[in-house]
Amino acid sequence: REKQKHLFNLKFAAKELQRNSKRCDKEEKAEKAKVKKAIQKGNMEVARIHAENAIRQKNQSINFLRMSARVDAVAARVQTAVTMNQVTKSMAGVVKSMDATLKSMNLEKISALMDKFEHQFETLDVQTAQMEDTMGNTTTLTTPQNEVDTLMHEMADEAGLDLNMELPQSQTGSLASSVASSEQDELSQRLARLRDQV
Repeated sequence: REKQKHLFNLKFAAKELQRNSKRCDKEEKAEKAKVKKAIQKGNMEVARIHAENAIRQKNQSINFLRMSARVDAVAARVQTAVTMNQVTKSMAGVVKSMDATLKSMNLEKISALMDKFEHQFETLDVQTAQMEDTMGNTTTLTTPQNEVDTLMHEMADEAGLDLNMELPQSQTGSLASSVASSEQDELSQRLARLRDQV
């Protein structure tokens, strides 16, 4: 019975994490709307702050979703272990410390707990390790400026505004083409290097 309760808590946590992910999605949409409003008012500084928030919420949403999938996978394995009566003493120990951690909804703590669980299953699959890597990459609170710029441009487009207002007219057209040509240059240099190596 005790084991069933813990299993229920794992499944419940997976659902909670999913809910948190959806909450972040909503926040992201709200922040995007604020980006658009700020751009319409010509307030780029405020627009940038909201764009950063939107991207942070998007990353959080992804993290919650990934962790939900991970907890779900652990729940499935625990269920198998319970069914086959293979719950070891060490696994039972991990299960005991579980409830408070899951309630905390703290991704780092839950991640550490899942690590412990996964070590209990001899078949620690490569998938979870890969998941951890990708998760580590998105947990950082810094928001890449190019993502922020891209988002601001998207919102400006949707609002039917041109973000290149502050650039002198003559530059607007050439800006895009100069970016494209520099990318082209880089590509041809790479190809040249590859040819040399062959």
